[in-house]
Amino acid sequence: MPHTKSAKKSMRQDAKRRLRNRASKKAIKLQVRKFTGPDEGVTPDKLQAEYLAAIKKLDKAAAKRVIHPNTAARKKSQLTRLLNEKSKAT
Repeated sequence: MPHTKSAKKSMRQDAKRRLRNRASKKAIKLQVRKFTGPDEGVTPDKLQAEYLAAIKKLDKAAAKRVIHPNTAARKKSQLTRLLNEKSKAT
């Protein structure tokens, strides 16, 4: 446990940041899973909308440094490649 006043405050701030970061990471994972999910009954418009939502979440998280910008770029590249493959299939 922290002893100084500033260390106690730092611990409170870290806890808040950790919760915020975890929520953001979870939202990204859920959105990516929505996009990469099963292909049955998925229209190209809906696929594009899910893709754009995932990209937006990745960009916001990278801008706030929740995830590293290179990680966001890599994930975006992977999603784009998957979108192209799914678009060809339909």
